[in-house]
Amino acid sequence: MTHRVLVAFDESPQSTVALRHALSTYDDSEIHMLHVTDLREWPRSDGNGGLSREEIHELSQDAAERLLEEATEIAREYDADVTTETATGKAAPTIVEYAEENDVDHIVLGSHGRRGLRRFLLGSVAEQVARRSPGTVTIVRQEQGDEET
Repeated sequence: MTHRVLVAFDESPQSTVALRHALSTYDDSEIHMLHVTDLREWPRSDGNGGLSREEIHELSQDAAERLLEEATEIAREYDADVTTETATGKAAPTIVEYAEENDVDHIVLGSHGRRGLRRFLLGSVAEQVARRSPGTVTIVRQEQGDEET
């Protein structure tokens, strides 16, 4: 039996599908939702009126809080209590580190379902997490036109 489940949550529809999967499948477990912000993906300051690192961090935290509020609303549909956390760093290693530090038994992730060269060139956070995870990983993939796969 899984006792502590981690759902990596971002702004993608795939993460919403993964969250719904975790809430419906592991309803007797403690659910943790983690949003990881990679500051390298935010616009950089150009020195001429651009955003400072502190402003970028503050804006990213505000965005993360809004996303996790949306996720919490989804959890309420399932009458589930969830723990929400934000972290800053590269997604895959940060997710694995959180799982290790919080005794997570199972990680649930959404996947874009990329194949072939696109997957190779873009990399796959889900694949990296699956390879490095201390526990079980479920990758939930949503095909175009599907609500959940």
